[in-house]
Amino acid sequence: MVKTLVERGAIGLITTHDLALTHIADPLGNKAINVHFEDRIEDGKIIFDYTMRDGIVQRSNALELMRSVGLDV
Repeated sequence: MVKTLVERGAIGLITTHDLALTHIADPLGNKAINVHFEDRIEDGKIIFDYTMRDGIVQRSNALELMRSVGLDV
C-alpha cells in the first residue's frame, strides 16, 4: 500500500513501533527515508526530544515503559 501511495505521488509520514516495517523504505530508494525521535523516561513520564534523526531507532523503550506502569518484566 505504501509503495502504491508513493507511486501516485503521495507525500506524508508513517509512524510505527514495529521495526520490521522500517524495511518498507528500502525498495523506494530516495522517495522514502527512515527517521526517528529519541526519548527518555523521567519520573514515570516519557519525554521526547522532538529532534528528527536519520535512520532507524537503535534503542527500544518498551521494557522501560512496561516497568513504569508497574508490570513485572
